[in-house]
Amino acid sequence: MQTPSHKELLDAGCHFGHMKRKWNPKMSPYIFMERKGIHVIDLNRTIEGLENAGKALRQMAKSGKKIMFVGTKKQAREIVTAAAKSVGMPYVTDRWLGGMMTNFPTIRKSIRKMQKIQTMLHNGSFDNVTKKERLTLTRTHVKLEKVFGGMSQLNRLPNALLVLDINHEHLAVAEATRLGIKTIGIVDTNSDPNKVDFAIPANDDASKSIKIIIDYLVDAIKQGLDERNQAKEERSKQEEVSS
Repeated sequence: MQTPSHKELLDAGCHFGHMKRKWNPKMSPYIFMERKGIHVIDLNRTIEGLENAGKALRQMAKSGKKIMFVGTKKQAREIVTAAAKSVGMPYVTDRWLGGMMTNFPTIRKSIRKMQKIQTMLHNGSFDNVTKKERLTLTRTHVKLEKVFGGMSQLNRLPNALLVLDINHEHLAVAEATRLGIKTIGIVDTNSDPNKVDFAIPANDDASKSIKIIIDYLVDAIKQGLDERNQAKEERSKQEEVSS
């Protein structure tokens, strides 16, 4: 799990903040300088934030905890979907519906409905309904899949939320905070870093910046999962020996 170098972060544009007039004063400890009216993020603090978040995520994955990825901005969707799938974690990339966590039992009903239609699509049940009913069910499935597809295997609330832009995803952050769910987030110069448990100061608009940060955090999760699997294997070997 190699931490990105200053040069790699620079090349990805992680240091570019917002216009000075859009800044949040609470980000001042993370700002290196101002250049032509734009704030430049201190990459030393970015690396520090990445390493702290990476350690936390690695430990969570090792403990078998679920980490939900949230990134509904256009430039983040594909990156987030691929990253979450690579570690078997839930994700939300279309839009965050109010109550996705605070009203989780209702959300689970929608997920079960989606799964039921999906089963019908594959087991031949559609042969027994009219063409109109089939069309309606197919459209419903497409809509549900778009919003809840990344949550289909989530049977309980996640233990943590990994958020790509804490301003854009303020509803998700607020719900997690209310429920005591840990939050990890990229914080740009217009954000309040105190709203998340683990703040990673960086550009949250550029896809290159998003990708380099997500790749590092995914590596941390993979390492935690590998350690979990190794521990399981060792336990099963010991049980075999003792029996």
